Amino acid sequence: MRSLLRHTERHRTDRIGWLRAAVLGANDGIVSTASLVVGVAAAQGNPQSVLVAGVAGLVAGAMSMAAGEYVSVHSQADTENADLARERAEIEADPVAEQRELEAIYVARGLESGLARQVAAQLMAHDALGAHARDELGISEAFAARPVQAALASAGSFALGAALPLAVAWLSPQGQLITWVSATSLFFLALLGAISARAGGAAIGVGALRVTFWGALAMAVTAGIGALFGTVA
Repeated sequence: MRSLLRHTERHRTDRIGWLRAAVLGANDGIVSTASLVVGVAAAQGNPQSVLVAGVAGLVAGAMSMAAGEYVSVHSQADTENADLARERAEIEADPVAEQRELEAIYVARGLESGLARQVAAQLMAHDALGAHARDELGISEAFAARPVQAALASAGSFALGAALPLAVAWLSPQGQLITWVSATSLFFLALLGAISARAGGAAIGVGALRVTFWGALAMAVTAGIGALFGTVA
């Protein structure tokens, strides 16, 4: 009976397509918006100008992330489709040679020649293009390019991430905006790093520290530039 049970084991690689885009978008949203808000505030900008700059950064950043991710991932999808079309034509033109190619791949991975020949023959009969896509080209369902999914994940996560420091800037006490935004944004970044590391199966502490360090550096540099321009003005 146990042999008839459905295999339900799930792996983290199934998440890699949307997880990468979502983490990148949220991280950029927090870092860029917090840095923008802190920089404008350090340049002696009034609360209204700080909020306007933050909202503008949120909208522009989300659109930029969506467009950039879509174009980038679509280029990957175009390359994959071109390779698959070429492989399909080669299989139709000379299936025997393509089967030998699979045999050689499996032998290189450790199978005996006779077993490799049997495996290649059965896979060619079942799904020749799928076998070549997976074992020759390295294209699998888990890693397949999905432009729309990546664009939506990036834009949505960027907007969500950017909304956090923007909300803090709106609610922070008078004269304490820089402190509040900087402190809470570093907390948000540490939390994001920990969550993404947990979802990806990596070390939580390392993930949190890595994201927090680069966020702190970005805000420090932007605040310094803002203060410099504020002094000059």
